Amino acid sequence: MNLGALLPSAIDGLLLGCVYGLAAMGLTLIFGVTRVVNLAHGPVIAMGMFVVLAVASGAGLNPYIGVLLAAVVGLAAGVVIYVVAVDRVINAPELTTLLATFAVNLIIIGTATTLLTTSPRAVDVDLGALRAGNVTVMGTHVVAVVIAVAAAGALYAFLFRTRLGKSVRAVAADRAAAELMGINSRRMLALAFGLGTALAMTAGALLATMFSFNVLSGGTYETKSFVIVVLGGLGNPTGALIGGLVIGLLEGVTAVVIPVSWVPVIEYAVFVLILLVRPRGLLGSRQ
Repeated sequence: MNLGALLPSAIDGLLLGCVYGLAAMGLTLIFGVTRVVNLAHGPVIAMGMFVVLAVASGAGLNPYIGVLLAAVVGLAAGVVIYVVAVDRVINAPELTTLLATFAVNLIIIGTATTLLTTSPRAVDVDLGALRAGNVTVMGTHVVAVVIAVAAAGALYAFLFRTRLGKSVRAVAADRAAAELMGINSRRMLALAFGLGTALAMTAGALLATMFSFNVLSGGTYETKSFVIVVLGGLGNPTGALIGGLVIGLLEGVTAVVIPVSWVPVIEYAVFVLILLVRPRGLLGSRQ
C-alpha cells in the first residue's frame, strides 16, 4: 500500500466523482419525474462520447464544443426516445417501461456496433496539469468538474427559477393535479426525459476528454449511475451529485489500498448494503 499516493488518488476520485454525479443526475431526474427506470442510460452516455469524437477528430474543432453539442443533441434525442418508446406505455406497469427503455438500449448498441465497431477510440486533449507537491491534477479533470458543476447549477436554476421548470416539478409531484392546473403533463414528461438524456450525454462527452472509450463503454458508467442513484436516493438530484462524490472518493482511495480489479466489488457491496440498511438512500428519495 502506497500511502503517498492516497491523497492524489482521493483528489482525483473526487474530481471524477463530479462527472459520475452529473451522469447519475440525468438518470435520477428521469425517474423522479416520469417514474421510468431508463435502461438506455449507458448507450446514451456512449453517444455523448462519440459526439465529442466527431467534433474533435471529424470536424477538427475544439473538443469542448463537442461537449456543448452533446448536451443539445441529448436534449433532442431524449425527447425523441420518450415520444417513440415511452409515451405510449407511461401509465403501464413498471416492467413495461423497463422493457421499452431496454429495447432502446439494444437498438442503440446494435446500430453503433455495426456502424462504429467496438474498437477503442480516444480524443486527444492536452490541457496540462496542476502540481502541488506530490499531487498532480490533470487539466482535463479540472475543466470537466467546472462544466459538470455548471451543468448541475443550470439544471437547478431551470427547475427552481423558471416557470417551465416549476411545471416539470409540479408534474413530478402530482401529475393529475398539475393537469387540472392547465399544465401539459405529456410535454413536461418529454422535457424531463430530454433533460436527463442531455445530462447523461454531457457526462459522456466529458469522460471522453479524459479516457479512451468504445461503443460499449457506457455500460460501466450506467452501472455506476445506478449505484449512485440508490446511494443518494431515487429521484433526488442533489443526492445523485453527493453520491457521485462518494463513489469517486471510494474508487480513488480503494484503488490505493487494494488491487484495482476489486474496486467494482466494493462499489457493488456498498450498493447492496445501502439497499438493505437504507433503501431510500442516504438523503432519502424525493416523493
